[in-house]
Amino acid sequence: MKMADHSINTNDNKQSFLMNENKQWVKLNVGGTYFLTTKTTLARDPNSFLYRLVQEDSDLISDKDDTGAYLIDRDPSYFSPVLNYLRHGKLVINKGLAEEGVLEEAEFYNVAELITLIKERIFHRDTRPSKDSKKHVYRVLQCHEDELTQVHYDVHKRSNYPRYIPVNFRWFQQCRMVGNLNSLLI
Repeated sequence: MKMADHSINTNDNKQSFLMNENKQWVKLNVGGTYFLTTKTTLARDPNSFLYRLVQEDSDLISDKDDTGAYLIDRDPSYFSPVLNYLRHGKLVINKGLAEEGVLEEAEFYNVAELITLIKERIFHRDTRPSKDSKKHVYRVLQCHEDELTQVHYDVHKRSNYPRYIPVNFRWFQQCRMVGNLNSLLI
């Protein structure tokens, strides 16, 4: 097991003494990784699992390991951004860590503001146009409705949509072209 965050580089007796000496500090064993934080940090969201975990009169029954750390069977890499959010109120997700994974953890721990923040970030990420997306340029052909209807009908009878129609057909001769149009997408 490894120690994350505020590492304790002393022997087990000194660790126990420090933990007992200052009841404000809490040790968590999340998926085999230790995190050391304060009750104040964990109590930032009064509706969260972590808040309930550190209350003296907690209704949660949580096992502790042999070092006195609360045992939480979750992924430590996704827990770290949740804990850091509780510490300073900012969402920082390391490169290579999926936002959906952090969202899953935020939902598990029921940190409401963080859930909203991650969902907004995912929404913006998914709705932002990608760098390699191509822009589509459409040229407009203006003509009488009955002429366009005729072309639409003829194309529909012959083939599948979408279809490019050369504009040099006879029924387009009366149409007024806008821009430099060589074909019509139907």
